[in-house]
Parts: sequence; structure tokens; C-alpha cells
Amino acid sequence: MIEIQNLTKHYGEIKAVEDVNFTVNKGEILGFLGPNGAGKTTTMNIITGYIPSTSGTVKVDGFDIMEQPREVKKRIGYLPEQPPLYMDMTVTDYLDFCSALKEVDKKEWKGQKNDIMELVKITHVQHRLVRNLSKGYRQRVGLAQALVGAPDVLVLDEPTVGLDPKQIIEIRKLIKALGKNHTIILSSHILPEVSAVCERIVIINKGQVVATDTPEQLSKNLGDYTRFTMTIAGPDKKVSEMLKQIYGIKYLEVQSKVNDDEFSYVIEADKDVDVRKPIFHRLAEAGYPILELRSLGMSLEDIFLQLTTEEKEVN
Repeated sequence: MIEIQNLTKHYGEIKAVEDVNFTVNKGEILGFLGPNGAGKTTTMNIITGYIPSTSGTVKVDGFDIMEQPREVKKRIGYLPEQPPLYMDMTVTDYLDFCSALKEVDKKEWKGQKNDIMELVKITHVQHRLVRNLSKGYRQRVGLAQALVGAPDVLVLDEPTVGLDPKQIIEIRKLIKALGKNHTIILSSHILPEVSAVCERIVIINKGQVVATDTPEQLSKNLGDYTRFTMTIAGPDKKVSEMLKQIYGIKYLEVQSKVNDDEFSYVIEADKDVDVRKPIFHRLAEAGYPILELRSLGMSLEDIFLQLTTEEKEVN
């Protein structure tokens, strides 16, 4: 749906974006991450046609943003970090204004407007001035303007910034619902939000893409070991001694006592050695049953910090 090839943007001698390449598949929710100043907003502004690139191409549904900007913009709805709201307009007047700017057919707009307001849950405030709305409702109105014209693609830059925890959860649910009918690029500093919503992530650092994959695959590729927890029925000292003798296990710690002679352990092993079968056989021979086994992959925060503080690239 979106193809970005060799995208570069220079501001004089400053290289904001340098040779960026990635794609977004139709119907996908893609997380676009990076530290402040990494080039995220610049990239999104180029994708949406707000600023031109120095070189490279951006295609949306086969249309080039430089050669066919009107066709691309028809297909994109954009919510910047600061929603472009007019405070002296009512919600409905503002959406009508956005509809006129996007040249939406007037006959189609009435029904579409009602559907959009219902979807983002602003119908009951449609006649209020935007300036009198709370931060959360202003964010919803900003999202509503991005949906005007039924675009195939939504680009959302920090859609939950400044919201309280309840509002964040509501917007997160809304984004997941929108993902059923739209291709979405989501940029956010709230990494648990990205983990909860996005199927795949692109991480950019110093203007260049340093990773493109699912969080699960990045965790597997980046880690030097596998990490998991186990709950085992058996005396902790004997179980610990037994597990430490298994080839590949590098670290073991009793995490907690669950019940009498039932303990939870944290285990780290070489990522190239599958220790699960030898653990099972050794414990079965000793008569110590495994009650639970759960993988503990690197969190998205761990992945983000590693990729943006080291010169390491993963694709």
C-alpha cells in the first residue's frame, strides 16, 4: 500500500532523513518509532505531502507523491502531533470545512460525517465550540478530520500525547478498530501502546532505519540469550542444582515460592541452544513436574533502547 524507497531529506548540511526504505502492507498497523530528532516527523510529513523530499520516492497505492500529489492526498488522512483545529468553530462546522478542503462529494458527506462522529464518539459534542472541548475530545476531533473523505491510509503522529490513562485506552481501542478498514502508520513514544496495537515496527535513528520486523522477531534476533520462567513442583535446592548442570543454561534464579515445594524460576540460556527438552527429561526422571513454562522475550523498550543507543542494524 505504501512504498518508500531511498527517501532523503536535507536541510542545508543537516541530514534529517537519509536513504530510508520500508513498506506498509494493505490493512497493516505499522509502528514507526525513534528518539526525538530521529526523523520520524520529517518522514511522515513527506509521506503526507506536507514537505518535499530531497530525493527518493514515496508511493501510495501506486501513486507517486511528487508526480501525483492530489491522488496520494485523497488516500491519506493525517493526524499530526498538534491537531490542526480551529478553536472558534463548532465541531460540525470544522468537519464541514475539512470536507470542503478535501473536495468530498456533498451528497456523500452528510452520511459520512454522521458515521465519523459516531465512530470517534463526538456526536454529542458536535455543536460545541472546539475551544470548549477537553484535550481528549479535541484529539478525537483531530482524528475525525483525518477520516474525512474515507482515506485508505491513516498517518497518526503521537495520537495519545497529553491524554489521561482512560483516554489513552479509548483511543488505543479506536485505532485497533480503524485498523480493520484502514492501513495505519502509528508513531508514539508510549511503547506499550505500540506493542498492544501494531503488528510490525520500523525503528529509525539518526535519520536512518535501524530495524524493520515484528517485535517478537526483533526480540529473538537481538538477544544473546533466551529468557523464560518456569514453575516446578520440587525442592528448590535440588531443582536448581539439576538445572544448572544442563548444557546451555547460563543463569538461574528462584523468583518466588508458589506453594509448598512449588517454586518459580527465571532461566536464561544460549539463544542457539534449545534447553526445553533436556529440562523436561531431567525433571521427569527426578519426578519433579513442570507446572508452567513462559517465555520472557525482550520488551519493546529493551529493543528500542538497544537499537537507538548502539550502531546496530537488524532487518
